[in-house]
Amino acid sequence: MKIFHGSLEIVEHPMILIPNRKLDYGEGFYTTTSEKQAKEWVERRMFEQNANAGYINVYEFDVKAMSELKALTFSKPSREWAEFVMANRTKRGFTHDYDIVYGPVANDRVYLQFGLYESGAIGIESLIRELKTYKLVDQYLFHTEKALASLKFIESKKIMK
Repeated sequence: MKIFHGSLEIVEHPMILIPNRKLDYGEGFYTTTSEKQAKEWVERRMFEQNANAGYINVYEFDVKAMSELKALTFSKPSREWAEFVMANRTKRGFTHDYDIVYGPVANDRVYLQFGLYESGAIGIESLIRELKTYKLVDQYLFHTEKALASLKFIESKKIMK
């Protein structure tokens, strides 16, 4: 299966990165099955960094490798997904031991709902009910070197301002 990673650089050899901010599934290498989503990530980074170009890096992902990895999969927003995302984003020192995590992307609209939940304005059931109405794209987090071994770089597509 083809998956995509948006970056300001060509990334032929993906690495586990420790982000400078809290992310949905923790540290690692993030990808998506949506080329459109990867392009939006590139364009956002280009804007934030005032860069003239970025890249959609394309990989072949050996899905069969999932059976050999410690994987966590969320097919849709659920209580478990919301709690996992919240733990990664808010619990100091939180980490997990999954090789790979797959599930919905918590985008900007989703973060608003998470903020309401975190402040106590809405409960978990209201959060999940609201999130199920959104059309969410997906993401794969490659959290270990073992997981990264299931990726094969194909090409990079340059995106210009």
